[in-house]
Amino acid sequence: MSHEQTVRLTVAQAVVKFLTHQYSVLDEDRQRFIPSAAGIFGHGNVAGFSQAFSQYADDIPFIQGRNEQALAHAGSALAKASNRKQTLAVTASIGPGAMNLVTASALATVNRLPLLLLPGDTYATKRQGPVLQELENPQDPNLTVNDAFRPVSAFFDRITRPEQLITSLPKAFRVLANPAETGAVVLSLPQDIQSHAYDFPVSLFRDRDWTIRRTIPQPKEIDEVAAVLASARKPLLIAGGGVHYSQAREALVDFADATGIPVAETFGGKGAALHDADWVLGGIGLEGNPATNRLVAQADVILSVGTRLTDFSTGSQTMFKNPDVRFASINITELDALKQGAVAVLSDARLGLEALSQKLSEFSVPAEWSTEIAEQKADWAVLRGRALDPDTAFDKQAPENAELRIPDTDAVITQGQLIGLLQEQAQSGDTLIAAAGGPPGDLLKVWDATGDRRCHLEFGFSCMGYEIPAGIGVRLAEPQNTGRVSVFIGDGTFLMNPTEILTAAQEHLDITYVISENHGFQVIRRLQMMKYGEQFGNDFRYRDEDDATRLSGDYLHVDLGEIASGLGATTIRATNTDEIRAALDDTRDAHGPIAIVVPTIPLVDLPGSEVFWDVAPAEVAEQEWVSTLRTDYENGLKDQKWHI
Repeated sequence: MSHEQTVRLTVAQAVVKFLTHQYSVLDEDRQRFIPSAAGIFGHGNVAGFSQAFSQYADDIPFIQGRNEQALAHAGSALAKASNRKQTLAVTASIGPGAMNLVTASALATVNRLPLLLLPGDTYATKRQGPVLQELENPQDPNLTVNDAFRPVSAFFDRITRPEQLITSLPKAFRVLANPAETGAVVLSLPQDIQSHAYDFPVSLFRDRDWTIRRTIPQPKEIDEVAAVLASARKPLLIAGGGVHYSQAREALVDFADATGIPVAETFGGKGAALHDADWVLGGIGLEGNPATNRLVAQADVILSVGTRLTDFSTGSQTMFKNPDVRFASINITELDALKQGAVAVLSDARLGLEALSQKLSEFSVPAEWSTEIAEQKADWAVLRGRALDPDTAFDKQAPENAELRIPDTDAVITQGQLIGLLQEQAQSGDTLIAAAGGPPGDLLKVWDATGDRRCHLEFGFSCMGYEIPAGIGVRLAEPQNTGRVSVFIGDGTFLMNPTEILTAAQEHLDITYVISENHGFQVIRRLQMMKYGEQFGNDFRYRDEDDATRLSGDYLHVDLGEIASGLGATTIRATNTDEIRAALDDTRDAHGPIAIVVPTIPLVDLPGSEVFWDVAPAEVAEQEWVSTLRTDYENGLKDQKWHI
């Protein structure tokens, strides 16, 4: 009787060795699933995982970070930028180190991005009694803080015996590679178990390919969706992130070119249109452009492809105003496919669009719908051009701005004009990153991502602090790409989590940070004014010496450039359009992190989307103006409809 050859390894060594042999395969594209690892060591993983990563450093590079959450965000950004074909493995110590990963775990799972987390855990043997950073639960001695990962991960396993890895590791990678199930995969590893040795079968460490499978559409489902679209007079397609992940952009172009069906993009779907065309509408929903949203309101058939259809895309269920509107969908996840009561194709986005194109080979939208699309696009082009034109002086004292009470700062351009300058400088292969606050909404509304001027927006979890580490992940996704990787953030997001600039410097990564200095959490201030009617706690101001109950003094004196410079970035403060153009142009080929700080005029927004969002003002309040806002809100609720 033959016995399989074994190799004696610790648990940590076995995990790391296993990682070096895993490959993702999408069609003919094969690459390392985990090209790098990252982490911060503490007493809960230093004896086990630091030794293991050191031992295998030649096979899997290790990135040292400043914050565990940020490193995990870099892993999610790598996954997004690589169309879910790669991610990072991130290790952390027990207690707060592990808990720093929970937010990032939720972000990855909400966005359905593969991410491998290896947090340390308290002792499995328990003979030590309560240990440093252990949470003691009197009803459940087996519960640890790591159980917080369970509701925000796609897969969770606590390894309490070495041999459990033999089945757990393949299960973990099955989830990572499954586009319908993927998200954060968490292997919780007690600190003592990491160092335990076991005779593992050598076969566990063979090279293994994980096929990212394309779900094939069922002909009957294609026929049903094709029939719905063929009867439409005003059809419209909503493109989500699934168009990118399935590499369906060319199929989308072929479908839209042939049928004339206009295409709107969600945050995840931004850039789905490869080139500008009559059918390209741009962003949809609460932060979309008004032309797109007016067309959505008229549409009699909505085809959603690869999207979760959250409230930002549906205007909290108020956008689809045609009384006869019907819904169809293509999605790999049944939960999403059936939303809005859609006639659904459960399939890969590319294969679904290709099959649908064949069925609709004789279909084209009516001429009157094409005319309406062209007119709306033309009207929006004029508004967009005015808002982005960097060479038009903004008059703070103009009559139309009288009610804004624009504060006096050294800024001479708006955030919209700054975006106009970034658009002016953008080239094919460049990537612009944003995730929370004003930038992602502004970019969805006005950024032209055609011509491969990429726009990487994380808005499924809208997580402040994602953006700066995301630059690392995007750069790691294509290390040979000479295109510029830029992170576009406000000062609020910058101050929340700037420390991974140092990691970018440490790794010699070429990343540009464009910081819009507008003195506060301005996008939430805007919402606050709409739903409460008075600014409170969002401007960056000193506490007023005469009224200690309010943060109503002067703006905080913060030198963002000095912070970035101290973390290793080459820093430029650019105030006017000429200086900004020069800064962007002069640093295009520079190496290492670059920070360009631009003062922007607070309280000046891009044109509105004309879409309702269900955020309820207080039903009762001492401030009399709140009742008016509440009435407006209740009137907006009247447009909410369930489509089932």
